[in-house]
Amino acid sequence: MAETTERGRGQRKVGLVVGKPGRKTIKVKVERLVKHPLYKRVIKRSKGFIAHDEQEICGIGDKVEIVECRPLSARKRWRLGRIVARPEGAEQRSE
Repeated sequence: MAETTERGRGQRKVGLVVGKPGRKTIKVKVERLVKHPLYKRVIKRSKGFIAHDEQEICGIGDKVEIVECRPLSARKRWRLGRIVARPEGAEQRSE
């Protein structure tokens, strides 16, 4: 599912926060549906992305949008765009 992007804008992906490996860092799992090449059945594929959370406002279970950016560290090439949804019963996190 390749998105067409304008120069300088970067790709955007929506996924679920599955971990917080360090300060200002989140691990986001992005799932996509692909058709199996031989059996034609739709299967789910997932990939983990390391993203930068400058204000440390995300928690595990949040649904977030990440935006492609310049390399911030050895494995970090994404930053937090916005929080799409919080899990049911999650308290508001202070900044």
